[in-house]
Amino acid sequence: MEVIVGTAGHIDHGKTALVKALTGIDADRLPEEKRRGITVDLGFAELELGDAHFGFVDVPGHERFVKNMLAGASGIDLVILVIAANEGVMPQTREHFDICRLLGIKTGIIALTKTDLADAEIFELAKLETEELVANSFLERAPIIGVSSRTGTGIDQLKDEIRRAIDRLPARNDSIVARLPIDRSFSIKGFGAVVTGTLASGEINEGAEMEMFPRGGKVRVRGLQAHGRTAGVVKAGQRVAVNLGGIDHSRIIRGMMLVEPDTLRLTQIFDVEVEVLPGAAKSLRSRQRVRIHIGTDEVLARIHILNENGEIAAGENGFAQIRLEKPIIAIPGERFIVRSYSPQITIAGGRAIDVFAAKHRKRDLDAASQRLRKLLDTGEDEAARIGVMLDAAGIGGSSFSDLQAGTGFRREILRSAIQVGVDLGSIIEAAPHYVDRVSFDLLLSSAETAIKKFHTSHPLSKGMPREVLREHVFAFLPVEIFRAVILSLETQGKVVLEKETIRLASHKTELSPVEAVLSEKIRAIYKKSRLEVPKLDEALMHAAADTPFTTQQARSFFQLFLDSGEIVKVTDEFYFLRESVDRLVAMLRKYADGTADRSIDVSHFKEIAGISRKYAIPLLEYLDRERITRRAGDKRIIL
Repeated sequence: MEVIVGTAGHIDHGKTALVKALTGIDADRLPEEKRRGITVDLGFAELELGDAHFGFVDVPGHERFVKNMLAGASGIDLVILVIAANEGVMPQTREHFDICRLLGIKTGIIALTKTDLADAEIFELAKLETEELVANSFLERAPIIGVSSRTGTGIDQLKDEIRRAIDRLPARNDSIVARLPIDRSFSIKGFGAVVTGTLASGEINEGAEMEMFPRGGKVRVRGLQAHGRTAGVVKAGQRVAVNLGGIDHSRIIRGMMLVEPDTLRLTQIFDVEVEVLPGAAKSLRSRQRVRIHIGTDEVLARIHILNENGEIAAGENGFAQIRLEKPIIAIPGERFIVRSYSPQITIAGGRAIDVFAAKHRKRDLDAASQRLRKLLDTGEDEAARIGVMLDAAGIGGSSFSDLQAGTGFRREILRSAIQVGVDLGSIIEAAPHYVDRVSFDLLLSSAETAIKKFHTSHPLSKGMPREVLREHVFAFLPVEIFRAVILSLETQGKVVLEKETIRLASHKTELSPVEAVLSEKIRAIYKKSRLEVPKLDEALMHAAADTPFTTQQARSFFQLFLDSGEIVKVTDEFYFLRESVDRLVAMLRKYADGTADRSIDVSHFKEIAGISRKYAIPLLEYLDRERITRRAGDKRIIL
């Protein structure tokens, strides 16, 4: 089993010495640390206890280096709160303890160090002060061990408690894609860029392609180490070193993140739940400029409180929106710390809820808070979270990639969560998009209403053009959702789909007596003229004579004949009855059967059809388009 252990506590309370006493490794690696005798940056060590491997992250205790402490605290499974028995609880003790609590660390041990410098009475006072500090917290029942790194007193007992703490560790969430928050970057001659960090989730394989955020693009994993040992694969919870190809070490800094490619996206606005520390000097207010520590990154931001008062009082919690000054990678549930801009003091912490939030208007704050509460209430139920997200997305739905970026779920987990909703009928698939049932039903109803209105406005039209329907109801929606809606309406038997149009199944074109008269007059004109038809305007003018219709109204009515196929268009001016054209085609094929090469020239065509060149050329070009004839020089081949 792999466990990350982190130290926390005031400067010079013996954190680094304790790690060395436990592991035999001096975690102070920088020359400045050796010279000054204090920890300035993160240090690392490891310890084997039975079949468990413990990676230690030693953090600086000085108030000036709290941001470095935060970079290491984000990946901790088990914290050792270090308090010097001869000094007791100090300012950074309290701040480090608050940070661990706000980061959601659930398991810990308390080490009262330097017992060789404290008599029994001082030790008991330090213990009582410690118990008061951790009352009603995750460390309330944590073992308190007195140790001396100099004499070795209590070190074995502390090791035993570390081993026993494994049973109290919460299970890791294995549903999230691979993410490595980077806390160190350096270059090794002959190998290139190397990054280190605690793998937050997922796993990384040697040779895999990864993506570096916020800049760096695609990179390749050339080699892996876990706790100093070469590995083919590393898993969540391990301290890892990754040798990268495709990027120079100089482009990588602490706070960047290595992520499974084509999964997560950068964000600058996200909605959160915030808890303000009871000891905070002031309320957390809207528009306040703060420092957000998330993963191994520190980002300046403005915070906007999502309530009418625009503030969250000390000791209270509530919903807020964080607007960052630079983009980051975040997933729902990820913990963060809020520190004041100046002076830099820890004032609050929280967890991300919606990592791709939109800016909220004041009148929408209640609705936003209700949605965030619903997302929180889903807990670890992936299917429920997808349902709430699609409900919020409305008629526009969400694509698979949108849902993955918004949840961080691995592909197989996300597919399974979506399928639960699809099987229940609460999610409609319009691949690659998904829409919740309520929104999809609203689209069905809107489409039916639009088609019905079209029939009312255009009673003689065969149906509503599909593109008109799409522009009217689905103008800003993915075309896949439009297709899914009309297909659903057809499957339900509510509409009839034609090549270019859509109509209600109940729609029928019923002619009034005067419309029937106009219809018969148009039909008679084209039947009588056969293949020597008048131009369209002339035909409609004659048909509309002695009727209440204008020529323009007759033109609209003429569309009925085209929709039904009774009349076919040859040119913009010439239209022919379908039966006249069919009769001509039959005569041509009879003529072709009596020839050797099935060819015909314009002269013979005119003779067979009994028409002039005025009609012959347009008809031949029409027959070419319909693949009844094929042009071959000055002749046509009858197919």
